[in-house]
Amino acid sequence: MTARVLVVDDIAANVKLLETRLQAEYFEVLTATNGPEALDICARGQCDIVLLDVMMPGMDGFEVCTRLKSDPKTMHLPVVMVTALDQPADRVRGLEAGADDFLTKPVNDIALITRVKSLVRLKMLTDELTMRMATGNDLALEDQQVLAHRISGDDGKILLVDDRASSYERITKVLGGKYQVDVETDPQESVFRAAEGGYDLFMVNMGIADFDALRLCSQVRSLERTRLMPVLVIVDPEENARLLRALDLGINDYLVRPIDPNEMRARIRTQIRKKRFASYLRDNVQQTIEMAMTDGLTGLHNRRYLENHLATQFNQAASRGKPLSLLIIDIDFFKAINDSYGHDAGDDVLREFANRIRANIRGIDLASRYGGEEFVVVLPETDAALAYMVAERIRAHVAGEPFLIYDRTKMIEVTISIGVASLLGAGDSPEQILKRADQALYTAKRDGRNRVVADAA
Repeated sequence: MTARVLVVDDIAANVKLLETRLQAEYFEVLTATNGPEALDICARGQCDIVLLDVMMPGMDGFEVCTRLKSDPKTMHLPVVMVTALDQPADRVRGLEAGADDFLTKPVNDIALITRVKSLVRLKMLTDELTMRMATGNDLALEDQQVLAHRISGDDGKILLVDDRASSYERITKVLGGKYQVDVETDPQESVFRAAEGGYDLFMVNMGIADFDALRLCSQVRSLERTRLMPVLVIVDPEENARLLRALDLGINDYLVRPIDPNEMRARIRTQIRKKRFASYLRDNVQQTIEMAMTDGLTGLHNRRYLENHLATQFNQAASRGKPLSLLIIDIDFFKAINDSYGHDAGDDVLREFANRIRANIRGIDLASRYGGEEFVVVLPETDAALAYMVAERIRAHVAGEPFLIYDRTKMIEVTISIGVASLLGAGDSPEQILKRADQALYTAKRDGRNRVVADAA
């Protein structure tokens, strides 16, 4: 993994030391000696992560971090505070300013590289999700900023894995006012609870008796249902080696005993907020994908999805020797409905027609809006005779009950015409099936509408 790391420090020796360490791991290093210079580099998008010294003349690191996190262009840029200060109040102040982590001088080489790699991976994921969301929804940067501030980390469900009563009782007392904290003393059972409980954070005491807490962290990270859940571990001061292993396994954050209550609340709040924002981005991307495949008015799949789906079903049917049929459906005199009652009424008819199609096909069948008032239904493992029966059932369901329009205050009669075609075997193609169904539909409309016509081939 490589990335562009911005090192911000007014002391040249400190800059050179971090630069040498990072370049040895093949990171590209940029440097700045003051806050305004760092803000300019970040605003121009020239770095992927910032290592920021706290004690600088003029604009200190806390102010630089606050400005970065309040600017929609840089709010997702990971910031690691690097300082000689080792007071809990300073760490809390940094986290409240938006810092993603805190490293104390002299910086441990392994901790430095591990944290940089972890935060760079997180940034790459967030960048990709944000880009896809913005592409799909044309979401402005300012909207992202408002969203990020609206997603709170001040409540939620936490699963605490700890077998020492004195330890988990202190933690639940501190967090109980804002968080639902469930305690699990059996580490093996905790994995199942984490997968099923809908938790926002997984906290682990690394000193669990008779169990390897690192293995527990690995299991949580490897399971599909928990791999995106933030993991925070609690360690003793002398457990540096195990902490580094845990960081390498992908835990998100840690607390060192004795635990400062304010620092614990700040770190938990940060992790839950990040988790919720990332979840929102992923859900939005999924919604965008679904929108790209779905007709917005009827909720059925659109023509693009139909073409891909039909090709897949055709290949499977042809290779396995299974039947495949297709219906093309057209609403009779739909232009007259729009002309007589208005386009809103026409939309009501289209939506209700989509509902009636759904009610008359199987789960494995695919209904799609082909365009305008034309619809296509793909019927896997369905021969021509059975497809004709399905088409006739849909036709009768439409003709047999009037459609409600104008907010269900008026009823109108609607009929449909349907063309049916089926896979003929070797030498056939999806395009030819569609063409034959369309020709059958033309015959149905020519012969008086409100009828089903099967392809004669």
